[in-house]
Amino acid sequence: MKNELILRTKCFALDCWSFCFKVPKSREYNAFVNQLIRSSSSVGANYRAAQRAKSTADFINKLKIVKEEVDESVYWLEIFQEVLPEHEEEVLKLQKEGKELLAITVASINTAKRNRQRK
Repeated sequence: MKNELILRTKCFALDCWSFCFKVPKSREYNAFVNQLIRSSSSVGANYRAAQRAKSTADFINKLKIVKEEVDESVYWLEIFQEVLPEHEEEVLKLQKEGKELLAITVASINTAKRNRQRK
């Protein structure tokens, strides 16, 4: 599962980048593009960092960053859905993956918290 999530989070960043490449170039769109690229790439980077956590508390804290970044990515995708309806199919696919990654991350945080309490 761990290696699968490393790959999924990396693909999420790359898929968001590929989408952003198709967005028209303008000052307004560029602001949104920059935010989506930043947050979506941070998902995978922080997930990988969580795998090298020094403690359970550190692991949970790093996963909380993943949760925030993937949620932010979904937000920017919602914005793109509004401003670029012609790309709705691709945006919905990215949103679906983002929401799945968010659900997995939340479940992982909850599991880590439960396991920590049992010790």
